Amino acid sequence: MESKTASSFNFEKIVDILIRIGVLLFLMGWCIDILRPFVLILIWAGVIAIAIAPMHNFFTKKLRMPKSLSAIVLALIMLSILLVPSWLVSQSLFGEINELRSAYKEGQALIPPPGPSTANWPAITKPILDVWKLASENLQSAVLKYSDHVKMVGAWIFSKIAGISIGILQFLISIIIACVFLVYSTSVGNVFTKLFIRLAGKSGEHFTTIVVTTVRSVVKGILGVAVIQATMAALGFFIAGVPYAGLWSVLVLILAIVQLGAGPVAIPVMIYMFSVSDTLTATLLSIWLIITLISDNILKPLLLGRGAAAPMLVVFLGAIGGFITSGFIGLFLGAIVLTIGYKLFMSWLDTPEASEVASS
Repeated sequence: MESKTASSFNFEKIVDILIRIGVLLFLMGWCIDILRPFVLILIWAGVIAIAIAPMHNFFTKKLRMPKSLSAIVLALIMLSILLVPSWLVSQSLFGEINELRSAYKEGQALIPPPGPSTANWPAITKPILDVWKLASENLQSAVLKYSDHVKMVGAWIFSKIAGISIGILQFLISIIIACVFLVYSTSVGNVFTKLFIRLAGKSGEHFTTIVVTTVRSVVKGILGVAVIQATMAALGFFIAGVPYAGLWSVLVLILAIVQLGAGPVAIPVMIYMFSVSDTLTATLLSIWLIITLISDNILKPLLLGRGAAAPMLVVFLGAIGGFITSGFIGLFLGAIVLTIGYKLFMSWLDTPEASEVASS
């Protein structure tokens, strides 16, 4: 009789636990579904808040501003820095895309032929000139031959470029939310520290420190350098009158983030300008672009914290994967998130418990 009562009690207890778990999972799933459209914005806002927290502390402590006022000042500074260049590049970019589309419909050459000055170039450049001339003469037939593939790739590229406007809007909203986080930085920081302690036990605070350090290092050393290089290249392109300057500027930004550098864009632009522009303009632009390329080797050691760097492959996969799955904002966020995951994983492998298991 007692065993029947015990088994009945255990059954009721199990059912009660299952119901509670089911309700909890349902509620969590519902909350996630509601927040899904804002997940990227909230994560990016958190990244921005962590990255600019030292500046916020400087305003509040050194300049003795209230937390709310310093957050508003930071928001205005960041919004002004983002809006003006974004507007100029976006206007140029969409205008240039429309020009390309019109030229393609009218059957015009999308790649201009080599200029007369290329006749005096050294013989070693002949293969480059041959490829250039062939592309300028037969690009249309090549496009028609592989029209299905070109349409598919072109549609994907245009959709990603069109997503830049959405990405900029997400940036703006994230900046505002980040400044709200800064106003309540103490309580928000305590919540995340408790969450990491709950998940990782005694190592929770250590992992929290790793996340903060990694975010600030990646934002400064990878994203910051990429933005500086893209800005420098864009100034050179626009001042020298390079055709499709907005498009090349965006490509420089993408290549710099994925750690390939500005070279794949800058070098062809220099060659092109020497063939179609006057010598002074082409020379000055080339000097400026060479300085832009070299700046990567100077800025990264200064801005990237010691021991905070991740392998190039991690940053590359994070940026490309983020761009494919989440659009323009994913280009930035993917590199940060995957780098954080890599650093946390390596730190977890180096914990005393893991070292003891490996030694035994």
